Amino acid sequence: MEIYNTLTKKKEKFVPNEEGRVNMYTCGPTVYHYAHIGNLRSYIMEDVLEKYLSYEGYNVKRVMNITDVGHLSSDADTGEDKMLKGAKREHKTVLEIAKFYTDAFFQDCKKLNIKTPDVVEPATNCIPEFIHMIEELLKKGYAYEAGGNIYFDTSKLKDYYVLSSHNEEDLMEGVRDDVDVDKNKKNKTDFVLWFTKSKFDDQELKWESPWGMGYPGWHIECSCISMKHLGEHLDIHCGGIDNIFPHHTNEIAQSESYLGHKWCNYWFHVHHLNDKEGKMSKSKGDFLTVSLLESKGYNPLVYRMFCLQSHYRKPLEFSYEIMDNTKTAYEKLKKRIAALKNEGTADENVLEEYRQKFIEAVGNDINTSLGLTLIYDVLKADISDGAKLAIIEDYDTVLSLDLTKKDIKTEEDNTSDVTEEELSYINEKIAERAAAKKEKNFARADEIRNELLEKGIAIKDTREGVVWEKI
Repeated sequence: MEIYNTLTKKKEKFVPNEEGRVNMYTCGPTVYHYAHIGNLRSYIMEDVLEKYLSYEGYNVKRVMNITDVGHLSSDADTGEDKMLKGAKREHKTVLEIAKFYTDAFFQDCKKLNIKTPDVVEPATNCIPEFIHMIEELLKKGYAYEAGGNIYFDTSKLKDYYVLSSHNEEDLMEGVRDDVDVDKNKKNKTDFVLWFTKSKFDDQELKWESPWGMGYPGWHIECSCISMKHLGEHLDIHCGGIDNIFPHHTNEIAQSESYLGHKWCNYWFHVHHLNDKEGKMSKSKGDFLTVSLLESKGYNPLVYRMFCLQSHYRKPLEFSYEIMDNTKTAYEKLKKRIAALKNEGTADENVLEEYRQKFIEAVGNDINTSLGLTLIYDVLKADISDGAKLAIIEDYDTVLSLDLTKKDIKTEEDNTSDVTEEELSYINEKIAERAAAKKEKNFARADEIRNELLEKGIAIKDTREGVVWEKI
């Protein structure tokens, strides 16, 4: 496989630290609100990367954090804590907010066929690890205390901008919100490792530390969680392009200062999803979610296909017109595959030939667009239907579009499997959910969906209405 490495600014042959094994880390969500589909584009492409590495035979261990403390509204360590902001908005505790939106995030991932990482670690589980790393950075002279907070001293590094290629003049490029000047800093590039009670006195989550009661800065979380589960050498670190600076830049600074050697070999960054007004953001207030797409009649996998049609290193513009075109293409593709008869032998030489075609296409810097094109080539090929199905199933272990899976049954197909009492309950819950969505109470709508799932009923929103399936 060849992959573009943000660290070296070029496409390189992928060579892991340990033969046959890949240590992969993904920056996880800050769980103060629903994930919007711009966030989820990154997770879709990272999912493809992980599945492709497994396809090539690597043993992949993937770790992801959950940011449930420490991420401020500005990437420059200023502004309100995002988790506290969510708790105030919904009149709940921070931990209640964290649990609800963590569950919502993984529900969205399931709908999009995004595999759950091998390890998912909330930041609040790792306070001792954060404190230990900060203590070591202080001992080594890479950190200092000022105004009650602990800062990383970027002046101690020869090349702080090794990942981002920034300089002092364009320092704030890529930072997502307004920046306040922190007068405690020795250098404007310094960043917070630990906040004490001197900042944000209404902070709900605080822990005892050698520097007083406080909580960790955002950047320290990923370094510690990665090392806790993957050791001192990381193969691939993933995230959205807006993580490059300052988050990933700061991760490299603190990790390599702590370890004394190079930490991560490959950096994989996914570009933004834009609408006509620019990059999608939660701060805009009204943002696109998977549930919203479902309410408009789109199967979430149509959005996954929409993402796969474009290269991850290119900005992607969202519009309902393009989604409609993708929906039509997806449904036609599924029908063509469904029409194949599982007959005829799948010759091993033919399967291997097409497997190599897929490796050549998608292995070229995760070129999912070419991977999709190969599906159509298979359908046109002069081989048996059985071979076509086998090849498409093989490709779909990476693309994960449920191409050979039967579509959800209609209500008419299901009524024979349930009692009148069960049918009455299902219809009542569907009506209750419709009322909740009409009132824009999407949290309650999701709860009802989950209640039905617990009873073995999967529902799907279509433009013709809601259909359900007994599972």
